[in-house]
Amino acid sequence: MALRTETDKETGVALVTLDRPAKHNAIDLATAAELTAAWRAFRFDDEVRAVVLTGAGGRAFCTGIDRGVDVPQPSSPYTIDDPLIAIGPKANDLWKPVIAAVEGMACGGAFYLLGEAEFVIASEEATFFDPHTTYGMVSAFEAISMAQRMPFGEVARMALMGTAERVSARRAYETGLVSELTAPGGAVAAAQRAAAVIASYPTGAVQGTVRAVWSAREAARSQAMAHAPHLVALGNLPPERQAELFGGRGAGGFRTR
Repeated sequence: MALRTETDKETGVALVTLDRPAKHNAIDLATAAELTAAWRAFRFDDEVRAVVLTGAGGRAFCTGIDRGVDVPQPSSPYTIDDPLIAIGPKANDLWKPVIAAVEGMACGGAFYLLGEAEFVIASEEATFFDPHTTYGMVSAFEAISMAQRMPFGEVARMALMGTAERVSARRAYETGLVSELTAPGGAVAAAQRAAAVIASYPTGAVQGTVRAVWSAREAARSQAMAHAPHLVALGNLPPERQAELFGGRGAGGFRTR
């Protein structure tokens, strides 16, 4: 199992941990399926009233899709098979509040998860970046998710600069991606404290509020997401060329801002 789930029955808070630290908590097909199953199961578990999502090991929250995953794609530019499309809580019709606790790196496909959390708490040592363009891939789903949380220019810069820059936790806090900064190692505890407060309130009011907040931006997000598969299909380099670029990823270094 690449996903650990623990529920504190006293507080009503579930802790979901991506548990592939040796792979920087990258998501393979099995992990994607476990995430989908967990979110759907929480819909029926009345003991769970709020969720904290994090990654094991401290070095990374999540680094997106595991590069070892083979996902054959149809030849049509109008269709794409995306193994990460259903890994988030909202994609699985879960309207219980989810707080993301970030330690270390969060990049690429991690934004599928961060984009569907109610808010993000991060360690001061956390960093955020989007490597897609560096490797000849379109940042579509990820950039759209972050455009719901960050100013346009910040999203565009992060998506376009690829691996050349990483956004510091402080800058992420200043631009609205992160709602609270903690000392190193403190993100999960801070998220659990916030989740316990929320879980103590009447659940109907909490879930209704979550749904209301999301409805405020749902139309624009849905329209943008509808375009994403076509942009990815048309703009991505062939997989073998992506792999070639990925193989040289250590050459350039990066700056943190």
